[in-house]
Order: sequence, then C-alpha cells, then structure tokens
Amino acid sequence: MSPLLLRAKARIRDAMKPVGEALVGAVTISLLRAARYFDPIKTANFLGRVTRLIGPLTLLTGVWDNLGRLGAEFAHLDHIWEHDPAFPEKSRIEIRPRTHELFAKLRLDEKPALIFAAHLGNWELPAVAAVAHGLDAAILFRRPNSASANQIIEKLRAVKMGTLIPAGRDAPLKMAEALRGGQHVAMLVDQYFTNGVDVTFFGRKTKANPTLARLLRQIDCPIHGTRIIRLPNHRFRAELSEEIAPVRDASGQIDVQQTMQAITSVVEGWIREYPDQWLWLHRRWR
Repeated sequence: MSPLLLRAKARIRDAMKPVGEALVGAVTISLLRAARYFDPIKTANFLGRVTRLIGPLTLLTGVWDNLGRLGAEFAHLDHIWEHDPAFPEKSRIEIRPRTHELFAKLRLDEKPALIFAAHLGNWELPAVAAVAHGLDAAILFRRPNSASANQIIEKLRAVKMGTLIPAGRDAPLKMAEALRGGQHVAMLVDQYFTNGVDVTFFGRKTKANPTLARLLRQIDCPIHGTRIIRLPNHRFRAELSEEIAPVRDASGQIDVQQTMQAITSVVEGWIREYPDQWLWLHRRWR
C-alpha cells in the first residue's frame, strides 16, 4: 500500500475516532440509565446470560458472565453494599471476622496505607468497602474516553467511593499528597504497563505498574490487598489481606521491582482460586 494511501487511511481513522467514542459513550449512558430502572439482581442475571452468549466461541464463559453482572451492578453502585453485622447470614456482603479486624486497624492506627486490588469479581466494590468501614480513601481510576460517559460514571462512583484520583501524569503526585494527608490510597495493579518493571506472572514475564512501590519509597506505610469475590445466590465476600511486607535492598531502600513481584504473586494466587472471575480479556502478556 502506498504511503499516500496509508496517510489517507490514518486521517480517516483519526477523524472517525471522536465519532466512535461519542457513540460508545451514548450507549454506555443509555445502558446505565436503563439498568437503574430495573431490579439489580434480575438485570445482573440477564446481562450475565447475554455476555456469555457473545463470548468468543463460548470460551471463558465465566469471565463473560462476571463481566455482564459487573455492568448491571455498576448501575446500582450507590446502594449495592448490603451488610448487617448483626445478621451476616442475611446480608448480601459476607465479611469474615479477620477482615473486620484489619479494617478496624487501618481506621484506628492514624496511618496512611496503600491498598491494591485486581480486576477480579466485582472490582468496583473494594472502594465501597473501604468507605463502608470508615476509611478515608482515595481511589485511582481511569476515565472513559467519552466525556459524557465519564460524567455519569464519576457521579455513580463518587457517592460511596471516597476521593477519586484520575489516572494521568500527575496521578502519582496526587496519590503521594493523599498519603501524606493520612488517606488510604488504592489502585488496581493487574494490567500490563508499558513502562513498568519486569515481573513473572503465571510463569511468564510481563510488565507491572511500579507506582505503588515507588510511593513506598516516599511514604513508609502498610500495604494490603483487597478483593470482592462473587458467591452463589447473588452474594459477595469482601476480603482484606494481612499486611504485605515490601522487599528491601541491601541498603534498606524499597526494591521496586521485587516489591511489585511480591504483590503480583498475591494477585496470581487470587486468580488461581477464582480463575473465572478474573478479566482474562486484557492482554496481560505482550
């Protein structure tokens, strides 16, 4: 293909990109608004079935089911957290005693903390769990490309998810400021990061976002992992891990690569327990 034709195709693609993003944004807004008018459990069941059907060659059906349910649940994010410590068996959210203890420790120790999560189960709910346990939380998130979709999504997230920090060049600075202010800063750590550090994940080399470990070099604070596992009968189990010890070099400095490897190994262990609840559709190895 001639260079002139390639440039013409590139110009057409660039011109159509805003149109595509606007279309995706409009569809996202319509689906979220429509979902809020229906019962969240029935909607989750329906979207779970739909996304299983559109999964490629019916592979990864559990992943598609989880993704469909997550979409339906996201529309009800402002009231999906149902946990009554007095009647845990009747609550939609199951929380074991040790997780309650760890959340209480984070709330009362007057220290900042770093908390990591993965695209596992319902990955929007860990932030809701933090606020529900009284933590002053700051959450790193990625804005959708569509400004209109971002507006409604941020509105849903802002209700019970603490301070929202959009991903971008200044995000590490804002996260460091939040830590210095005593907040509990959380981020997802399981996706490929082009300029990241090398880690081994399921026996293969890949790149991990080093932000969390680099923040530890500036602010010494505890690290915990959190996940929300999907259970039968439309219930969830919220878990907070024990404190993860960072890896230090011979001089006592935080070893960024090895600390991210330790965190990646925790995430790998989670996925081995519930492989159908992890978002396998992302290109984690490149």
